[in-house]
Amino acid sequence: MPKLVVSGAKLQCSEGTAPSTLTVLPASPADTSEMPVATVLDNKPMVNVAPFGMCKTQANPQVAAATAAAQGVLAPQPCIPVLPAPWSPGASVVTLRMQKALTDDSTCTCQWTGRIEVTDPASAVDVE
Repeated sequence: MPKLVVSGAKLQCSEGTAPSTLTVLPASPADTSEMPVATVLDNKPMVNVAPFGMCKTQANPQVAAATAAAQGVLAPQPCIPVLPAPWSPGASVVTLRMQKALTDDSTCTCQWTGRIEVTDPASAVDVE
């Protein structure tokens, strides 16, 4: 059974070089162990999702340009996530503010092809 995701959860991007942390703003009406609970709409870069170190995909124009300048040697550049869609699938039953609660089996895709997943939900609460 998936776990509920709360603020402080650990994230990983398939194209990033470092883990990141999810931040849920305290305006959330529900909490677990005093931590705000995330919804599928907590996908805002630099607000909810911090950078993942360096980006290593050439789908990112900055990485592609730096790699071309380095004569084809991969040149990772600072990660700036671009998340055009919410997390998916989210909880099938639990909602907060009329949005699905975020579960640790959910993923989000960066515009630069990175697949972002939850590696530690920071909660032990099971949800459906």
